[in-house]
Amino acid sequence: MAETTLLKAEERKDTGKSFARAVRKTGNIPCIIYGDNKDPMAASLDAIEALKLYNSGKMLSQLIDVEVTNGEKFKAISKDIQLHPVKGNIIHIDLLRLGANSRISVDVSVAFVNEEESPGIKAGGTLNVSRYTVELDCPANNIPEGVEVDLTGLEIGETIHLSDVKLPEGIISAITDRDITIASIAAPMSEAEMEALDAADAERPEGVEEAEDSESDSDSDSEENSESEDKE
Repeated sequence: MAETTLLKAEERKDTGKSFARAVRKTGNIPCIIYGDNKDPMAASLDAIEALKLYNSGKMLSQLIDVEVTNGEKFKAISKDIQLHPVKGNIIHIDLLRLGANSRISVDVSVAFVNEEESPGIKAGGTLNVSRYTVELDCPANNIPEGVEVDLTGLEIGETIHLSDVKLPEGIISAITDRDITIASIAAPMSEAEMEALDAADAERPEGVEEAEDSESDSDSDSEENSESEDKE
């Protein structure tokens, strides 16, 4: 089961861009809390604590214990995180309040185990990973840290689907119209194929450097415009 993190929220009555800017200047992040058949709540979160959770890479899949200054306590999960287009810092967060019987869809990381027990890999085959995360439908109080894919006994040419993975009780795939492919064991490349791949990597399309320079200039312009807006 996924661990939880505590975030303290301060309820705020005012809304709008000017007030959100003022909240950020105090070192906090504007936030909207909604869900569980209750009215949305405007709040602010401590920027340092929120950034710490974001940098852990688990912000969109980890349960959050929220304590509001009005005394309310509940569990939530991040549903949307807005970043500054140039600076990369968090400028707004949406939190989904979770009831006792809530179910949610979350992206969960995939880990591959027992590669040494795969005859296909032993024979020189390559593990081709299609997905490093899978979207699962989970009870809000039972979000797994991740799922393990056991490669024991897999031969060259075999494919691993989500249906082949043993999921914890009560957890199912959030995608129901198809069986998701997670990985496959591919045959080793021939010498000719490897040479062709090396040749393709050596050929750099014309105009790539110009495009990168253009993007760099665009980023600089965006930063200047952003700083100008902040001053306003």
